[in-house]
Amino acid sequence: MAGLRGSVTGIACVLLALCMAVPTLATVYTVGDSSGWATGVDYTTWAKGKTFAVGDSLVFNYGGGAHTVDEVNASDYNTCTVGNYISTDQSGATTIPLKTAGTHYFICGVTGHCGSGMKLAVDVAAAAAPSGTPSSSGTPPATNTTVTTPTPVTTKPTTTVPSSSGAVSSVEALVMTMIALFVLVVS
Repeated sequence: MAGLRGSVTGIACVLLALCMAVPTLATVYTVGDSSGWATGVDYTTWAKGKTFAVGDSLVFNYGGGAHTVDEVNASDYNTCTVGNYISTDQSGATTIPLKTAGTHYFICGVTGHCGSGMKLAVDVAAAAAPSGTPSSSGTPPATNTTVTTPTPVTTKPTTTVPSSSGAVSSVEALVMTMIALFVLVVS
């Protein structure tokens, strides 16, 4: 019996860790993949087809001091104007968390590098609202709705794991199945 309790405790710890990790999934994009942040890379092609969302991160890898990662406005991006950055880094490994929706613009601030193609624009979508969260469309709810009182129904309570995207992923489905099995074994 003590061996079974140890196994159940171990399973419970793994389940708890999975439940905590699943809703917080975000994507970390390495800009330029193995080429990194360098001249001679087509960053427009690199970004094409990728979906960036609030909560994701961009990782710029480059030789420290050889380049910079400057976040700039659209005008400075289009004209490759250096020096008017919103933020800048030249450490060699820059991670930019995407905290707001909209288009974010990045250039290398070393003279001539932006003009040689070291520039990246990413369109960042708002984070998906969890299912059941009211939308913020700006349209107030209708005021002439009819409210009916539902007939009470007796049901057995269930446990659900919230989904970060509104859809249940295969990992979440696996976690929910494991939780259900755990509850059956314990009870």
